[in-house]
Amino acid sequence: MGNTKITQREINNIVWKACDSLRPVMGSEQYKDYILTLLFIKYLSDVWKDKVAQYRIKYPDNEEMVQRQLKRERFILPDVSNFDYLFQNRNEANVGEIIDIGLTALEDANRAKLAMVFRSISFNSETVFGQTKQRNAIMKNLLVDFSELDLQPSHLEGNDVIGDSYEFLISKFAGESGKKSGEFYTPSEISTLLAKLVDPQSGNRICDPACGSGSLLIKVANEIEGKNYSLYGQENNGSTWALCRMNMFLHEQDSATIEWGDTINNPKLLEKDNLMKFNIVVANPPFSLDKWGADTAASDQFNRFHRGVPPKSKGDYAFISHMVETTYEDVGKVGVIVPHGVLFRSSSEGKIRKQLIDENLLEAVIGLPANLFFGTGIPAAILIFNRGKGINKDILFIDASSEFENEKNQNKLREKDIEHIVTAYKSFKEAKPLTSEKGIVLEDKYSYRATIADIVENDYNLNIPRYVDTFEEEEEVDIKATHNNIKELKKQLTEVENQMENYLKELNLI
Repeated sequence: MGNTKITQREINNIVWKACDSLRPVMGSEQYKDYILTLLFIKYLSDVWKDKVAQYRIKYPDNEEMVQRQLKRERFILPDVSNFDYLFQNRNEANVGEIIDIGLTALEDANRAKLAMVFRSISFNSETVFGQTKQRNAIMKNLLVDFSELDLQPSHLEGNDVIGDSYEFLISKFAGESGKKSGEFYTPSEISTLLAKLVDPQSGNRICDPACGSGSLLIKVANEIEGKNYSLYGQENNGSTWALCRMNMFLHEQDSATIEWGDTINNPKLLEKDNLMKFNIVVANPPFSLDKWGADTAASDQFNRFHRGVPPKSKGDYAFISHMVETTYEDVGKVGVIVPHGVLFRSSSEGKIRKQLIDENLLEAVIGLPANLFFGTGIPAAILIFNRGKGINKDILFIDASSEFENEKNQNKLREKDIEHIVTAYKSFKEAKPLTSEKGIVLEDKYSYRATIADIVENDYNLNIPRYVDTFEEEEEVDIKATHNNIKELKKQLTEVENQMENYLKELNLI
C-alpha cells in the first residue's frame, strides 16, 4: 500500500457498497447489525496484523516472545476469528457457520469485554438469509467486499477514522430505517449540542440510561480533555446494546460500562443495592413510551417516583424521574430530550413537573426545530436540570425552532445554531439572578429569563410561547394610500387597453 493512507470516505464507500449484498433480503434496521459486526471483526483483525508485524520486527526469530506479547493486547484474536481466515473460507459450503464459529471464539477469548455481544446475530440463519445456496452467495459477497478494506492503524488517516466511520454508518442506517431508527441513534448535531450544554468536567461520572448505540455518551466524553472520566450506559434492545459495546471499543472507550436491560423496570447500574449516582446524566429516551411499567412504579424499591407516577401510556417523566434520582446531590446535572407535551400536559405529569420546579431543579427549557430526528417530524425540546442551582430560581427559555438548515429529508442544526443556543445558556448562567417579580427578555424572539412568579402565573405550564414571544407584527396598511394606488393602476390599465385597441385597428384585426 506504500505511503497511501485510507480515508474515512473510502471506508464509508466500501462498507456502504457491501450493504448491497443484504438489501434484497432485509431492511437496514436488520442488516446494520451484520454490516457493523463485520466491520468490527475486520478492524480487530487488521489491528492484530499490525501488532504481529511490529512484534516480529522487535523479536526476530523469537515467536514465543511474539505470542506472549500478543496475549497482552486489548483483544485476543483466535485464528478462526481472523478475517483473513474467514475470507480464505469464503467458498466453503458452510461459510455462514464458519463465521459464527469465529464470533463465538472471539467472545470466549475476550469474555471480560465481549461476553454476549454476538449472541443475537447469526450469519448462518436460514430465516434471515435464505437457503444454503443463497446464503453462501451473500456471505461470499460480503467477505469479498470487506476484503477491500485495509484498517491497519498504520495505514489509517488519523486515529479516529474507524470510530467516525462506524458513527457515519450508524447515522446512514438510521436515515434508512424510518420510525425504528430513533431507538438507536441521536443525530450527531443534537448530541453535540446536549454535550456542550451539560458541560462535563474532568473526573466526572457520566451516564446515559437509554444509550442506544452510544453516540451521545461518546460526544459528552469528547468534551473533556484527556481520559479522566467514566462512562456508563444501559440499553434495553439486545442488538443495539451490542452495537454500543462495539462502538465504545472503536472509540477507545474500553472502560465504559454498558449494561443490557430495561432501565425503568430493571436498572442495572447499582452500587451496594442502591442506584449508582453520576455527575452528568444525558438521554434521548423513547418519546412517550407506552406500557413502561406504571403498574409497579408506586412500589419502586428505589423510590424514584416519589413526585408522582407518570401515566401508563406516556413514560417521559418516568425517564426524567430516574435521571434526576441518579444524579449527585447539589452538583448533578441532567440533559434530556423530550416531546413538547412534557412541557404542558396536566394530571400526574403536571404534578411531577410542579414538584421538580418547586424543588428548584429545572434550569433551562430549549425548543428545537421540527424534523431533526430520524423517524419523527415532531419538534422536541431539551430540558436541563441542575441540582446545583443554589439560590438562583430563574429558568431560561430558548425558542431555537426557526434556526436550522433545511435538507432534503431532514432538518439539521448548523454549527452557528448550536453556538447560539450554547452562548445564550452560558450567558444566563453567568448573570445574576433577577430580583424582580417579572422575568426579562434576554434576546428578542429568542430567549427569556423567567422568574418563579412567571411560572406560577402560568400554572407551571412550560410551553415556550408563553415565555418567548415570537409573534411577528403585520405591517400596518395605509388604506388611503392603497385606495389611491388602486385608482392609479386602474387608470394605467385603461390607457393600455385603449392603446391596444388602436394597434388592433391599425392591423385590421377589429
